[in-house]
Amino acid sequence: MTAATNLSKANVYEKASLFSAHWTPKIIGELNGQHVKLAKLLGEFGWHSHKDEDELFLVLKGEVIIQLRNNQNGDIHLKEGDMFIVPKGVEHNPKAENGECTVMLFEPASTVNTGGERNDKTQLDLQRI
Repeated sequence: MTAATNLSKANVYEKASLFSAHWTPKIIGELNGQHVKLAKLLGEFGWHSHKDEDELFLVLKGEVIIQLRNNQNGDIHLKEGDMFIVPKGVEHNPKAENGECTVMLFEPASTVNTGGERNDKTQLDLQRI
């Protein structure tokens, strides 16, 4: 049996108050090879996919639309308290059109925020807060 390395609680709203940059996920925890991240969204992110990783979006504040390529059911509209899992390999485009949105993300530690794409929003060295 291994000892736990972090036995302190964290308040996600306090953690979110520590940064203001959009589309720059911050790591707030880890479990079972997964990162727990916070991100602030504003505007449109851009189309991308994650070949080998599912991605969970949980809206803490505001609203986000998750566009899915070739989705017969239309866009996924998420409000505070809503969550949605984008399956691996599914091309998606998050958009926060009605003001800033704060989300919690759960995804494997290997996940790059822009998937296989590399652009000005790519974050390879994530800050822990």
